[in-house]
Amino acid sequence: MKNLIFATAIVLSAVPAFAKKNCTDQPKDKWMKEADFKKKAEELGYKINKFKQPGSCYEIYGTNKEGKKVEVYFNPVDASIVKEEID
Repeated sequence: MKNLIFATAIVLSAVPAFAKKNCTDQPKDKWMKEADFKKKAEELGYKINKFKQPGSCYEIYGTNKEGKKVEVYFNPVDASIVKEEID
């Protein structure tokens, strides 16, 4: 039983590594500067409450121009939307 619990814990701890979005294959020197990206996102109508840079994405939590809560993954090279979740 202990082995089963241990094996399950190992598998579950590996899941987040595979769950990360792949937003670009470009090297970081091709990415927009963080400040430029934030300005671009705000120009698109997003209000940024929290910014993250997981894996190869820029990610924001905030609101869209309609005032709805959003979580958005962007390609950091051109600020195109890879995935958007709206509450």
